[in-house]
Order: sequence, then structure tokens, then C-alpha cells
Amino acid sequence: MGDRLGGLSRFLAVRSRRDRTWRGEKRGWASAFLAPALVILVPFVLLPIALTFWISLHSWNMLTPISQMKWLGLTNYSNLLSNPDFRQAMENTGVYVGIVVVVTVPLSLVLGMLLYFPRVRGRALARTVLFSSYVIPTVAVAIVWDELYQPGYGPFARLFELAGLSAPSFLSSPTTALVSLAAFNVWQMLGYYTVLVVAGLTQIPGELYEAARIDGAGRIKQALRITLPMLRGTTLFVILITIINSVQVFDPVYILTQGGPVNSTDVISYDIQRTAFQYGLAGQASAEAVSLLIVLAVIAIVIVRFMRRKA
Repeated sequence: MGDRLGGLSRFLAVRSRRDRTWRGEKRGWASAFLAPALVILVPFVLLPIALTFWISLHSWNMLTPISQMKWLGLTNYSNLLSNPDFRQAMENTGVYVGIVVVVTVPLSLVLGMLLYFPRVRGRALARTVLFSSYVIPTVAVAIVWDELYQPGYGPFARLFELAGLSAPSFLSSPTTALVSLAAFNVWQMLGYYTVLVVAGLTQIPGELYEAARIDGAGRIKQALRITLPMLRGTTLFVILITIINSVQVFDPVYILTQGGPVNSTDVISYDIQRTAFQYGLAGQASAEAVSLLIVLAVIAIVIVRFMRRKA
């Protein structure tokens, strides 16, 4: 009996050493494959973030050498709480992101299912056409939409007139300017999110739908009982990407509204640019950027943990 126990203990010891060796080799290979990405990540991502945080602790107008910055500590961060422009920018950003997420995510789910399930010709062409709005440069699209929104002769205004309604001042009214920018974002990014949904649909086993059809489930019940639950991870990922892309909106604001009218479209990304380059307050702008990064990181962590829990 003692010989058997001794042999078992030696076997377990050898196996434990092999497992440690295998885990060490696995970490080594992982580090080797990650090294090229880290070479790019550190100088082009991590160092700029660290420099931005360092600048946020100083007062600097960017017209003087960076060595002449004045140390302020957390003063720039405390000033943000009492800055009405920053609060307005955060509120506008929240409203803008909310509109885009509420409209884009359901539409991308519906369009994704319509482009994936019907076995008809032309599905690939429809996906390409829908995705084309995403690959067109934002500046070019914004110039076109500026003409579409023009009062009097713009196509949207003409449609309202043909319907016997008075056309709203899309970009020149504080009540409609932010919604008009959100509509622009939905149109441009919808194809990208729809492609993500289609990619998620390809991961659902077809056997589930066959079993559901045998049990007599129709299209609607299959979508509610199989498609949407199985797409939960993809949906959360689309929500996360939508939030990040919406928070980063800058080009349409800069081209179409310049933050107006009456700061109604002054979103946080545009406010950071204006504070740094127009007002010359690089320290305050860096504090805004770091605060935005923290908010996005918290949102990303919450959504990722929720995705893992559901998985």
C-alpha cells in the first residue's frame, strides 16, 4: 500500500511539474505574439494617455514650451464641476448618445435578421450598399447632409412642404439641431452595426431553428425565443461600440453646427477641441479628455462584465 501511495505521489509531482512547464511555455508564446502589438500600443496609445493626464495637472496654453507648464494638481478637475460649458457638453453628449443607441441598436437587429434569414438573391449586394455609408469619409457625407438640411430648397424641407407641413429648422434651432446630428450618425453607422449583427447570426446553430420548426414555432416565436437570446452578447457589443463611436463624434459637429446654436450641439469631443485650440486651455481640455476616458472605461467594464455573466 505504501509503495502504491509513493508511486502516486511521484506521478502527481511529475505531472504538476509538467503542467507548470506547459503553463510557462504558454505564457512565453503569448508574450511573444503580443510583443508586436505592445510595440505599437505603448508609444502611440499608452504614452499619449499618460502625457494627457500629466498635462491635465498643469496650466498650459500651448503657446509656450511644455517645460513652462504651471503645476495645479487637481484644480482643473475641480473646476470642471463648476464649469457650465462642460456640464452642457456632457448633457448634450448624453442626449446624443441616448438617441443614437435607442434608434440604432433595434434597427440594426431588425435589418440584420432581414438580410440574413430570407434566402433570396441580392442579399450580399444589399449588405454592401448598406455598409457603403460607413466607408465614405465623414467629411464628404457631412457636406451632403448640410445641403439636405438646408431650409427652403433642401430635399428634407421640400418633403415637409409637399406633405403640407412647415419644415423645421433642422440645424439652426436648438430643439432640433442635436436630433438632426443624431439622425446623420444613425444613417452613416447603421450599415456597420448591421454587419456586426449578421456576423453574430452566423454563430447561431441552425439545428435550433430546425427543432423549433418541428415543434411548430413560427418566425416571430423563433426570433423571440432563439435569435434574440442567442444574440445577447452581440447586442451588448453593438451597444458598447455605438456608445464609444457616438461619444467620439466630432466631424459633423465641426462642419455642420460648430457647437451651436446656443451650444445645443456642443458635445464633449468638440468642447475638448475648442477648449484646447481656440481658448488655449490645454490643461483644462486634458482634464476633460481624461474624465471622458474614465467614464468610457467604466461603461465598458460594466458591459463586458454583463456579457461574461450572460455567457
